Amino acid sequence: MGGCAGSRRRLSDSEGEVTAQEPREPRPPPPDRQGAHWKNAMGFWLLGLCNNFSYVVMLSAAHDILSHKRASGNQSHVDPDPVPTPHNNSSRFDCNSVSTAAVLLADILPTLVIKLLAPLGLHLLPYSPRVLFSGVCAAGSFILVAFSHSVVTSLCGVVLASISSGLGEVTFLSLTAFYPRAVISWWSSGTGGAGLLGALSYLGLTQVGLSPQHTLLSMLGIPALLLASYFCLLTSPELQDPGGEEEAEREARQPLMSSEAPEAPEWKPDSSSSLSLQEKWTVFKGLQCYIIPLVLVYFAEYFINQGLFELLFFRNTSLSHAQQYRWYQMLYQAGVFASRSSLRCFRIQFTWALALLQCFNLVFLLVDVWLSFLPSIYLVFLIILYEGLLGGAAYVNTFHNIALETSDEHREFAMATACVSDTLGISLSGLLALPLHDFLCRLS
Repeated sequence: MGGCAGSRRRLSDSEGEVTAQEPREPRPPPPDRQGAHWKNAMGFWLLGLCNNFSYVVMLSAAHDILSHKRASGNQSHVDPDPVPTPHNNSSRFDCNSVSTAAVLLADILPTLVIKLLAPLGLHLLPYSPRVLFSGVCAAGSFILVAFSHSVVTSLCGVVLASISSGLGEVTFLSLTAFYPRAVISWWSSGTGGAGLLGALSYLGLTQVGLSPQHTLLSMLGIPALLLASYFCLLTSPELQDPGGEEEAEREARQPLMSSEAPEAPEWKPDSSSSLSLQEKWTVFKGLQCYIIPLVLVYFAEYFINQGLFELLFFRNTSLSHAQQYRWYQMLYQAGVFASRSSLRCFRIQFTWALALLQCFNLVFLLVDVWLSFLPSIYLVFLIILYEGLLGGAAYVNTFHNIALETSDEHREFAMATACVSDTLGISLSGLLALPLHDFLCRLS
């Protein structure tokens, strides 16, 4: 039941309104399990790719958005290599008047609000309208930023990208609870692919001379691919059979909640709404060993990305300031993609180690911004690639460990709750990066 018609039957009305109350009829022979596995794997990979694409593009375009100019004839444009507007002519940094952290905050705060509210009642809304709304917001973000005549309007477009990405991440991570756990690695790999392809496509298209406006408009096919992947590629959760690998992992599971009650069925669409407040609180407390490290990892790496990238400017290279910024974003996303796709090669149980290493990266690069002791931009390139590897590994291993250590009835709620971690860390980093930018740009 993998086609469009079958997908619309999936959860189109509400998670709690699936055909559990209908009389059972003799089931037809199950579809080819291997074919369904690969359709779902590809479906979740594409969903991860498309969901994060607009978010990544807006961060890659941050320097251009803040260098926004109004051209004659009421035509808004951003030059591929804009001349920066310095904060202070005496500053040793080549600064925009506003930190790129402003774009980060516009790109993350709406996501934070959505993720904080999600565990309280988002599960009551149907999946399909959520996905449709997410796709419309992603398309609107590209159009609004492309045709914007001011920084304020562009930031409104960035907000739309944030709403799309945040709503989509909560929705699709919750949806993984109804499929074999292997789809989590495919989803994570897709989100990593979004980072790499989003940053690389923006870098490449502007590098060959395409204006940022036309670059953004060329990406309107991504929201359409998101909708096609969900409605036409995923098979019905009712037909899933975890099998083999899932059974082997059950023995190693360390539950986040102690309970003698038997586990719920693998797919229980109303599981989140049936949990009591006490159960939700207990699950939330059990998640802290994963939430806190992930918050720290994302705080450190996005403090680097949006607080320090613009200030890591090398004048002894052929790359302009805007080009350097785009290369930083692309290399970071390349590292994220590689590590988010690495779950089948190696798994990390203690994500605290990744958090400590990422915090060390932050301190090291902050000292370099202050003292300028690194002699070459290529050393910064390597550090940024390593930074992305740490961040991607923390993300995929956190959600994989949560999937292993939660019972079936708690998994949907746990996934929706834990996905606030990265967003909270990113939001805190943006708030602190703004005053840091102003302070450093005032230095002579």
